[in-house]
Amino acid sequence: MKGKFYFQCITCGRHFDQDEVTYLCPYCSGKNVPGQPTRGILKILYFYDQIRRKFKQDKLFQELETSRFLPLLPVENVSSFSFLKVGDTPLYQMKELLIRENRNKKSIPVPFGLFLKDDSQNPTFSFKDRASNLVSAFAREHDLDIIATASTGNAGSSLAGICASQNQKAIIFLPAAAPPAKLTQICMYGALPVTVAGSYDDAFDLCLAATDEFGWYNRNTAYNPLTIEGKKTVSYELYRQLGHTIPNRIFVPVGDGVILSGVYKGLEDLLQLGLIEQLPVVVAVQASGSDNLVRNINNTAFTSHKSSTIADSISVDIPRNFFMGRDYLLKYNGETITVSDQQILKASSLLARNSGIFCEPAAAAAYAGFLSYYQKNRIEADSQNVILLTGSGLKDLQSVSSLVTLPEPVKPDLQSLIDSKFFRKPLHK
Repeated sequence: MKGKFYFQCITCGRHFDQDEVTYLCPYCSGKNVPGQPTRGILKILYFYDQIRRKFKQDKLFQELETSRFLPLLPVENVSSFSFLKVGDTPLYQMKELLIRENRNKKSIPVPFGLFLKDDSQNPTFSFKDRASNLVSAFAREHDLDIIATASTGNAGSSLAGICASQNQKAIIFLPAAAPPAKLTQICMYGALPVTVAGSYDDAFDLCLAATDEFGWYNRNTAYNPLTIEGKKTVSYELYRQLGHTIPNRIFVPVGDGVILSGVYKGLEDLLQLGLIEQLPVVVAVQASGSDNLVRNINNTAFTSHKSSTIADSISVDIPRNFFMGRDYLLKYNGETITVSDQQILKASSLLARNSGIFCEPAAAAAYAGFLSYYQKNRIEADSQNVILLTGSGLKDLQSVSSLVTLPEPVKPDLQSLIDSKFFRKPLHK
């Protein structure tokens, strides 16, 4: 093998040099059929022994971090990345359980470690910036000026924003039902949106056909292997932010399985480098109305069910990265759980009211999964638990509109304020 990395097909196991393939295994991709998850997805691997020999073990992670993890990324130069600050998002340790419905109820101290990883702090307010930044950097190094992707909204607005910062052109395919806020973002960044009269899966397939026809570079998740490499950086950050340790559990919202695989891939890199001895339990959380990965994890044949959930970012009929996500969960004893839309909405409200973090429903699904574990006494004392929050609630206000009642205007005098049904009498002097 030549170069700094190589590819391995997760279906047949074949290896390819870094300049031999771009998207899928040429031997397995021809066997893909409509209505089924993608076969022939490529995993990017590095020469871990060489990296370990290059640095002293006690300085290994520090050296990798100083280089912005370039030895573990499929690009050559830091200058290829956007100037926007992607990653290094906050990890908040919560001292109280976030379960109070209002401020009058007694707070409950946390009997275990509870951490919120807030990736809504990325430039376009979602976790997807990690993947878009790497894809854009790779495209820049290879003189690829037009990048296309299919998206339910977040990946599209992410690619649009990162490309705007890199003077690249972005073409975004998304279902017509995508939230207006995400479509507005895409338009404001100057990208070309293509709304498709169909589902995300329809947009995905049309994007593939268009990039094949016109020669654009394709960012689609579970198709372009760089997306997983971008998303894995969250695991490196967690390792650093937790004092060079890993938590006991990480709760991850899951749609097509790429974020899940990204979290695992970063942890697997740390394992290969000898920085950790075992992986934490990763909990894949899906909406019960879109549970096609969880539903099929132990099945010999994949069957898809029509998705219906308020969590649009994880609403997927065909989880394209099903096989890699499933393999990771089974190999490392991961766990799965589904949560209802009602649980997701409640989790979103509890997070906002108790932490000040307003998440979109897909992100709140991860906290809903944690709450279900807690209520079933599945969170061990003294354990460390991370909830991955992947996107801002401002991206989809319609989904949470049932949780709030907007006030009617009052006359600009004190008595009208006092008489207002929205005025809280306990606030009186």
